[in-house]
Amino acid sequence: GYRPMWGALRDEGFKLSLETVRKLMRSLGIKTTIYHKNTGKYSSYKGNVGKKAPNILNQTFDETIPYKVLHTDVTEYKLTNGKKVYISPVVDEASLEILACAVSYSPEMKTIYNMLDELADHLPQGATPILHSDQGFQYQNPGYQARLKKMNIIQSMSRKGNCHDNAPGETIFNLMKREKLNRFKIGSLEEMKEILKDYIYWFNNVRRSNKLKYTTPVKYRNRVLSNL
Repeated sequence: GYRPMWGALRDEGFKLSLETVRKLMRSLGIKTTIYHKNTGKYSSYKGNVGKKAPNILNQTFDETIPYKVLHTDVTEYKLTNGKKVYISPVVDEASLEILACAVSYSPEMKTIYNMLDELADHLPQGATPILHSDQGFQYQNPGYQARLKKMNIIQSMSRKGNCHDNAPGETIFNLMKREKLNRFKIGSLEEMKEILKDYIYWFNNVRRSNKLKYTTPVKYRNRVLSNL
């Protein structure tokens, strides 16, 4: 859209108004592509199969400092070969940066542990974030909870059946599918991994967010942390 374009031009030193950018884009035939394709929904809830954590966030999504509050979830995507893959990312609430993302043919614990391994590589030393999720069986698993404790991560859970309690996580899935995955016919797990790798780099380093005042997640993170 014209607002992210305005942000990109601003960072390059061009002083133009939003309205001027909008008119220029219109005159050049540059339009925003909007996708309304149904992204589907995967539910990992299997009842009370372990210990549930309290809902610390309680739909308060106002964190501005990176690495303080994180969100995770699992979604599924059907490949052209008929198989389903399961995607488990972690997003930073403040910066919107995707810090980790595991994908496999199974939603079982190995996928979640792979996500945590990647997250551990990206968290700065001394970080003690909240990691919020739904009540999926993976997050009630004692092994998962033990890993969080070892990583000095505080667990938070949504209420049963309330997707709004994990809105930032849901938003990332929606964007990921609309902006990238639904534009391709993906036929294998390996192809999915490459597409997600490219998307996450673009999302973190190139894509400008309205919430971040039209800057990128990485630039936001670096700016905020440098001022602490």
